[in-house]
Amino acid sequence: MFTGIIEAQAEVVAIKDEQSNRHFTLTCPFTQELKIDQSVAHNGVCLTVIDIEKERYTVTAISETLSRTNLGKLKEGDKVNLERCLLANSRYDGHIVQGHVDQIGICEEVVDQHGSWSYRFSYQPQAAGNVTVEKGSICINGISLTVVESGADYFSVAIIPYTYEFTNLHAVKPGDQVNLEFDIIGKYVARLLQK
Repeated sequence: MFTGIIEAQAEVVAIKDEQSNRHFTLTCPFTQELKIDQSVAHNGVCLTVIDIEKERYTVTAISETLSRTNLGKLKEGDKVNLERCLLANSRYDGHIVQGHVDQIGICEEVVDQHGSWSYRFSYQPQAAGNVTVEKGSICINGISLTVVESGADYFSVAIIPYTYEFTNLHAVKPGDQVNLEFDIIGKYVARLLQK
C-alpha cells in the first residue's frame, strides 16, 4: 500500500525486453536502501525489485502492466516518480493508493496560474467504476492529488510549486499519457450502485 506522496524521482538507465516482459533498470537517491523483492511504486505502478547492482536496481513489468500504463512508453533518460510502500508506524499524508493503475489518462490542458498550475485530464468513462468527484482524491503518475473540477470523462487538479518541481508533472504537456488510479472507496461505491 502507498499514499501517493512522492519520495524521489528515478532515472531510467536501461530497458531490456524479454519475451513479453520489459525490464527497467533505474537509479535513484535511495537505491542502497532497497532490497530484492521490495515493492516500489513507479509512476504509481507497484513493481518488484528483482536486482540491485551498485547504484542501479531493476524491476519488471509484464504485458498486462505495459498495456494499462504509460510505462511502455518510457525510454532511457526518462524520470519516474517513486514511492516506497507505507510503513505501519508512519503518518498517512496522502490517500489510500494500491499501486494498481486503472487506466491511462490524456493531458488536455496545462495552465500556469502564476504560483500554481492547473491540469485538465480526460479519460474513457466506460471503464468500470472509474469516477472522480470534486474535492475527492485521484492518483496521477503515483501522486496523490485533489480533484478540482469533475466531469463524466474529465477532471482537473491544481499543483503547488513543490509538486511541480519535485515530480515529473512539470514535464507533462497536452497530449501526454499519465497513469490514473481512481480512489478505491469511490470504485467500491460505484460498483455497489451498479448492482
